[in-house]
Amino acid sequence: MKSAVETLNPTRVRLTVEVPFEELKPSLDAAYKKINQQVTVKGFRQGKIPARVIDQRFGRGAVLEEAVNDALPKFYTEAVNEGELNVLGQPEVDITELKDGELLAFTAEVDIRPALEIPDYSGIEVEVDAVEVSDEDIDKSVEQLRERFATTAPVERAAQDGDVLTLNLEAKVDGEVLEDGVAEGVTYTVGSGELLDGIDEAVTGVAAGGEATFTSELKGGSAEGKEAEVKVEVTEVKSRELPELDDDFAQLASEFDTLEELRADSRKRLEQMKKYDQATQAQEKVLDELLKLVEVPMPEKLLADEIETRKHNLVNHQLGQMGLDLAKYLEIQGKSEEEFDAETKEQAEKGIKTQFILDELVNKEKLNVSQEELTEHLMRRAQSSGMSPDQFAQAVVEGGQVPMLVGEVARGKALAVVVEAATVKDSNGEVIDLDDEDETAETVVAEAEGTEVEAADEKPEA
Repeated sequence: MKSAVETLNPTRVRLTVEVPFEELKPSLDAAYKKINQQVTVKGFRQGKIPARVIDQRFGRGAVLEEAVNDALPKFYTEAVNEGELNVLGQPEVDITELKDGELLAFTAEVDIRPALEIPDYSGIEVEVDAVEVSDEDIDKSVEQLRERFATTAPVERAAQDGDVLTLNLEAKVDGEVLEDGVAEGVTYTVGSGELLDGIDEAVTGVAAGGEATFTSELKGGSAEGKEAEVKVEVTEVKSRELPELDDDFAQLASEFDTLEELRADSRKRLEQMKKYDQATQAQEKVLDELLKLVEVPMPEKLLADEIETRKHNLVNHQLGQMGLDLAKYLEIQGKSEEEFDAETKEQAEKGIKTQFILDELVNKEKLNVSQEELTEHLMRRAQSSGMSPDQFAQAVVEGGQVPMLVGEVARGKALAVVVEAATVKDSNGEVIDLDDEDETAETVVAEAEGTEVEAADEKPEA
């Protein structure tokens, strides 16, 4: 077999391949065997039909087509390896010559990863928020905990802000009660804004047994988006009582004996959270600066496929689970379709660039992924997906996604190397040490990439 590589642009090549006909013999034999198992000819047992009879009855062309389709992936792969190409996606194959007994020639156009030059990145400098926990932050944290231990008790008075009510609702559109517009025994906290616009004003001042009517735009159901007349009946009013902020509360809500110890623990936890956020912010900003340093030619077909994948995932998975279509989503977001398309393209380009650049750094820095690192990453991914580690691992293996996880870890390590070389200062001008924050890099990389961009390994067909 002879092959040659023609560079069409920095991200696409054309392979020209010539195969002596004798190299097709294994595929021709396989084609005759396959056809033998699929057809019957009077006078011959199935599987024992001579090749010349198959040629006469079904045509030599059918045999050649079967043989070529069987052989193409092998010859294509050999040509790719011979040219030392890092291909992306499926090739576009065109058979240029097929002479029975003499020659098979074909071309294959395919996208490749562009060659990248990674410049010195040690000069990158970014600023992040300082880790500062105020007394107000601690007060808010303790108050949120206090809210969780609130109790309710029925009261014989009109409803007011913060009360927990039991309601019956009836919605009418154009004077007709909607089939799905009646609900009984609904629990609602006045002021939460969780039901319908206007309900807080309607129920405030209404005691148990009273009712009120208001108009509101329906947020779901058969008449979603329409103005409805809603009748609300208050069947019970409960006041919320918060526990006193004292040592007894600390013992009730935590493992601590005093409120002072509880507040100290809240400060510690808030500092840890802000340090994590600070590390994530640093990773994101360093990545953005790195992307500015490297010129990345963009494979057009890969970009188009990535954009389509992102749209598909949004519409069929995320929005589908929320009961929304793209038009409603854009309306809620206040975006035009053109703005959405532009943002999706920008995100797809960033994802592809991120992977290309960090993969190049993985090779340049000779970074490897240990079994322990892969396992730890798998555990984190399982936790974020809501699956058990065993379930997630099984799904990854069955889906052939182990290389994807290895790539995420490796690229996270590459980004951590860049962050370590960069200068990261907080808003107070203090230099921040982020050497121990490698795992945040994996999260930042995964978010930047969005949908995984993989070098496909599909078999081409004529």
